[in-house]
Amino acid sequence: MTVTAYATPAFCDGIQYFGEAPAEMAAYLDTAAIGEGDVAIASPSDPKAVYQTVLAADALRYLTLQMTASKQSGHPGGFASVADEIAALIMLGYKNLITEVGHHAPGFYSTVFLDRSLEAMEIKTVTQLCDRFRETHGLLGHLSGQIPGLLNPAGPLGQGQHFAMAGAKLNPGTLFPVTIGDGGLGEPYIMSSMAHFNTAYPQSTNFLPILVWNGFSQEHHSMVSTQSNEAMIAYWQGNGFKDVILVDAKDYDDADQPGPYVDSTAFSLKQRMAFTQALLEATDKAAKQALSGTLTVLIVKQLKGAGVHKRGAKSHNLYPGDTLDKDYIVSALQTRALPAVGWDLVRTNFERSNGGPNVKTAVTESELALADLGQLPLNEFPVGGDKQVATTAMGLLVGHVGQQDSNFVVTNADGNAASGINNINQALKIVHPTTDDLYFQGPNGQVYEPLSEDACAGMAAAQALFGGRSLWCSYESFVINGLPIWQTVTQAMAELRRNTPSTICLFTAGALEQGRNGWTHQRPEIENYFAAMMRNGNVFPLFPVDANSIQACYEWAVGTSNKGITITASKSPLPIRTTLAQTHEALKSGAIVLQETPGEKTIVFAVVGDMMLLPVMEAAETLAQAGIGSKVVAIVSPRHLYRSTDVAWETCRNGDDTFLSDEDFATLFAGDALLGVTGGSSAMLEPVMLRSTLPRDVMAWKRGETTANAGQLFAFNGLTAEALAHRAKSLMA
Repeated sequence: MTVTAYATPAFCDGIQYFGEAPAEMAAYLDTAAIGEGDVAIASPSDPKAVYQTVLAADALRYLTLQMTASKQSGHPGGFASVADEIAALIMLGYKNLITEVGHHAPGFYSTVFLDRSLEAMEIKTVTQLCDRFRETHGLLGHLSGQIPGLLNPAGPLGQGQHFAMAGAKLNPGTLFPVTIGDGGLGEPYIMSSMAHFNTAYPQSTNFLPILVWNGFSQEHHSMVSTQSNEAMIAYWQGNGFKDVILVDAKDYDDADQPGPYVDSTAFSLKQRMAFTQALLEATDKAAKQALSGTLTVLIVKQLKGAGVHKRGAKSHNLYPGDTLDKDYIVSALQTRALPAVGWDLVRTNFERSNGGPNVKTAVTESELALADLGQLPLNEFPVGGDKQVATTAMGLLVGHVGQQDSNFVVTNADGNAASGINNINQALKIVHPTTDDLYFQGPNGQVYEPLSEDACAGMAAAQALFGGRSLWCSYESFVINGLPIWQTVTQAMAELRRNTPSTICLFTAGALEQGRNGWTHQRPEIENYFAAMMRNGNVFPLFPVDANSIQACYEWAVGTSNKGITITASKSPLPIRTTLAQTHEALKSGAIVLQETPGEKTIVFAVVGDMMLLPVMEAAETLAQAGIGSKVVAIVSPRHLYRSTDVAWETCRNGDDTFLSDEDFATLFAGDALLGVTGGSSAMLEPVMLRSTLPRDVMAWKRGETTANAGQLFAFNGLTAEALAHRAKSLMA
């Protein structure tokens, strides 16, 4: 059969243009470069493998452009500049691909389409690929957790390296390449997070950052576009990378392109082959070094938009009017068009790479085996007994989890000792190259302490997404710096097609404890974030009442999957008010009745937070002296107090449909008036305020201030017992 007469593969239905193979390349089109039964090409310098890698890069560019132009929307340019490298990775058998750049999504969809992973979504042809792009139940504009064969979600920049590092830690011997855009390189913490990880886990070098150095960001030149090659290499070396391998397309340019960034698709075929072979050889070297203990980075320097409709930042985004009929779109597609035999070979190579479609072979397509934790050593303190520190009580359970599960990791940027959980350090040790028993640290520790909330949240959340247990600990006030990746992961967990341990957080040192530190340590408005996320369906902010309650909350959390669970508790010794059984019940009903005081009328205090109960209980005594009854209800899990229709639980993996019925809600909060009280955000009281029909009001945190003690901070925010009692009387009137 001649090349021109080759039958068009069925999956090519919808491809608008086909090309012709150069006559001198015909010898390289007889069989796939990845042989049957093989998982990679035999040699990166084999001319057949090199030419079929060129075809693969053009196929990726073609699909990316046709897909985005079909919707006049999406981002083809950034991925186009790294398409050659993605093709090289796949030809070499490395398909556990991770990206930091959500805008590269169409290119990654093209990748898993070519290896047949998207057939799990009934996307079998190019027509279906284009039809389902940016559509509900289709291929989202940015990577999510639901796309078969893709390992990580990608939205905000600066996150991808966390997934690669977590994958490397949990899967020794497997390579996790992660593409990082030069626009994203300026985002916080990318380099510092990798440097800390390498210091903590020097044996886990099996992640491979790939810098997509294309000279442009979203709408302008990238901020590192003026750097010389030597300066960029020195930058990575200065941050601990032992080998920096840079492949610069400019070195192969025979088209006399101006400037330091050039387009390899404009080269002669001979020079395209030379450039592609250099990429294959560099990638082969980088991957083998990363897998054998050398921290390595690969830099691919090529102009943004290489091979698509425009170049530079103008290639980044398609807008209404950028249709498949536009001359510059047509010209780009025709230039990149493959012959039918080329499409067939590319698909064969992609499918055979790494042993099969990514939907079957990627590490995130199966559940990581979890260690049996046995029975958690719960310690029930007597109600009314000595005051206890809730975080310390939970710390003992955390230590047990880590001792049973060697993959388990605890992350904390500000130090566990400062949060009353130094017992975690004592049990699990801080991972550090210097052994020092005074500080409970050593190279085999399980407590990961970079001084960056982004790195803490990133490691903990990424490890949970990739199948391992984790705990992110933080001061409530500093949480905001790590939340973008935690939110990304919890949303992805809701969409996953597999079970994975919930991502669990312990947030300590609540604002009301932090008077002398002033407003810098008083940011309970972070609860607004979680309050909004509760409606996602798989986010559960928990507010344990005491040291017994927090143990029950953590026990419940470690037994769940695909959820985002935050536990907020004080590090101060507080009274024991509940039994374990009461919190077990509250995790179903949402709240606990702590105290009922009879009177002519009854005010219901709906309280969020453990320390907040101190002035509330005092206010109840004041009201009792005036003959006014009260009921103090502690809200432990506000998510369970919503109505089922308030929350998107049905669309979540392992959706939790436990909600308090209207009848039981009316009984739990029965009274003559209701006063919602919290030392944090009033948004956490929304479920109660929505459902209650009583006269009601809210007293909540207003603003931080420097005070000598918690009592003064209560007063500054109008949350004293006297103020609470006064508001209650006004409501009753």
